[in-house]
Amino acid sequence: MNSASLVESFLEMMSAERGAAENTLASYRRDLDDAREQLSGEPGGLAGASSAAIRGYLDSIAQRGFAASSQARKLSTLRQFYKFLYSEGLRADDPSGPVDSPRKARPLPKVLNEAETGRLLDRAAEAAATRETGAVRMLALVEVLYATGLRVSELVSLPVGVATRDERFFIIRGKGGKERMVPLSPKARAAMRDWLALRNAEPKFADSPWLFPSHSEQGYLPRQVFARDLKTLAAGAGIGANRVSPHVIRHAFASHLLQNGADLRAVQELLGHSDISTTQIYTHVLEERLVRLVHDHHPLAD
Repeated sequence: MNSASLVESFLEMMSAERGAAENTLASYRRDLDDAREQLSGEPGGLAGASSAAIRGYLDSIAQRGFAASSQARKLSTLRQFYKFLYSEGLRADDPSGPVDSPRKARPLPKVLNEAETGRLLDRAAEAAATRETGAVRMLALVEVLYATGLRVSELVSLPVGVATRDERFFIIRGKGGKERMVPLSPKARAAMRDWLALRNAEPKFADSPWLFPSHSEQGYLPRQVFARDLKTLAAGAGIGANRVSPHVIRHAFASHLLQNGADLRAVQELLGHSDISTTQIYTHVLEERLVRLVHDHHPLAD
């Protein structure tokens, strides 16, 4: 079996049948190319590797300094690859089946507290008051991100129609093509309208379907550019740039909702998590709230 050609066939299937995004395909390719190189000495190479060989490969990943989360991701890629080979009749077994996933810790997400988030938004509003195009766009981006908890890829690729309807909710198509409803605060809607007015004044963006158009290959603002500008904004608000990213604002959205009484299931829906276990990284927030509730309201509390 030619492992290289089988990897290509697998990636084509993931693109055509599963609709995998370009970033996902690129990640699969990196993982499989690494495994193919490390398992090249096995009979049949990557495609013919045994369960023992796969365990040895995972051990070598750990020795190379990869975190448990990276090891688990690589094993997940291999599982999908071997499942593809099995379903196509190219292997009679799935060698990844007996291999245990590396145990990985669930670190608490980095998050800004409400005061810090308020400072960040205030700094964005101060900059936007100058009517400088980039500053007005940044205010719209951070207000919408904090109001909705969107993934950064969902945020930068918002259609322009979101800003023209002036509705309290809109539908977003997230991972796996799943749709969900997300809220828009009055401040987020106002920031989007301000940005839309400046955006529409630019003839070069008149025909763009995106709310945040760009000359990038995709046609909308690259997420890396937004992440970089967000760090600059954070520094201006007196917050360490290494503490802020689009994902940190998404975490702040979820944590602040839970701190103020939201239900974990509701937060799961808003974040677009398919499994409640993913949302449970925020249970520390619920635990703090429950302790506070007992201390404040139980008749025997000190």
